[in-house]
Amino acid sequence: MKLTRRGFLKVSGGAVGASVLGVGVKPAEVYAQPLAIQYAKETTTICPYCAVGCGMIVHTRAGEVINTEGDPDHPINRGTLCSKGAALYQLRHNPQRITEPMYRAKGAAEWKQVSWDWALDQIARKIKATRDATFMETNSKGQTVNRTDGIASVGSAALDNEECYLFQKLLRSWGLVYIEHQARI
Repeated sequence: MKLTRRGFLKVSGGAVGASVLGVGVKPAEVYAQPLAIQYAKETTTICPYCAVGCGMIVHTRAGEVINTEGDPDHPINRGTLCSKGAALYQLRHNPQRITEPMYRAKGAAEWKQVSWDWALDQIARKIKATRDATFMETNSKGQTVNRTDGIASVGSAALDNEECYLFQKLLRSWGLVYIEHQARI
């Protein structure tokens, strides 16, 4: 269909006139929908993914996370989040998320589910055995060092400052000297 300027004005004028006069137009019923986060507890936190430290708001109701979003009052990200941070809610509500410890024996091809008590006991035994086997009280110069070079640790950006402080104290009490953190890597 070829439409001239005059034809366009006629059609446009007719459409405007029909809408103003209400020809065949029924007003839509509108209503305010309640917010999904209404009556939810709001908690601020830090995104656990990288070392940037973006601020987030987590909404919970009855102990269940119902929404996560960027914190507009946070000085680092001012409410914006990267794709990983924006998808944090889905991490918690993923039906394929593993919530129990898994163990694969030496030489085995299959993973099996184990209890938390068993897993933590195995971790503690291996740390103790490695520390005992590699602990040095003195170095080659005879200086007291009380350290182990057989264990290293890499921290996570998911830890806040207070948790990092406590984790650092724990690792130092074991004699670790190779302690790193994702924020520095």
